[in-house]
Amino acid sequence: MAILRPKEIRSMSDKDLDAKIKEFELELFKEKGKIDVGGVADNPGRIKELKRTIARILTINNEKQTNGAK
Repeated sequence: MAILRPKEIRSMSDKDLDAKIKEFELELFKEKGKIDVGGVADNPGRIKELKRTIARILTINNEKQTNGAK
């Protein structure tokens, strides 16, 4: 279950992507904080999916910058 699909990411503007990255990083931080305190994550698969989505956004953003420089 992808949070954002690559097609959706490519259609977003740079400002929207930056906002989404911040939103996902904050959510990841909160989920990791629950675990660090000694609690249990509500959905452990969500942490993995957040990491993947952040990486996916950064990768596509890097591709856009590389292709724009050529």
